[in-house]
Formats: sequence, structure tokens, C-alpha cells
Amino acid sequence: MTNDQIREIFGWYGVGAIILAYTLVSFSIIETTNMWYQVLNGTGAICVAVDAYYDKNYQPAVLNIVWTLIALVALLKMFVL
Repeated sequence: MTNDQIREIFGWYGVGAIILAYTLVSFSIIETTNMWYQVLNGTGAICVAVDAYYDKNYQPAVLNIVWTLIALVALLKMFVL
């Protein structure tokens, strides 16, 4: 498996994880305060950001880096602060 294929898999995982997180919240299956919502958003966003960066598609890369940071801060608030 090539690096490009691995990045594509990460990118698709990221898209799926973000969509799953949004779906779960939208249908009241989980709350935004649920750890899994933040984990899905954070891991999804970082995977999309990496794939976008290597494709030299910087707008979604920046958006998803910020999205990841928001998820990390939310997780820190849940467990540390």
C-alpha cells in the first residue's frame, strides 16, 4: 500500500467520522458533551487536515486543524479542567 493510498484512507475515515458525529448529535443519540462526539470530530478533522495538506488544499487543512483544536480543548475541559 502506498503513502497516497494510506492518506486517502485517513481522509475518508475523517469524512466518515465527522459525518457520524454530526448525525449522532442531530438525531439526539449522543449529546455534544459526550466524549465520543469530540473524539469523532477531533480524529476526523485531523485526518481530513492531513489529507488536504498533502494535496496542497490549504483552506480545508486550516479549517480542520482549527476543528481539531476545538475538539481537543473540549476534551481537556471534560477531563482536566
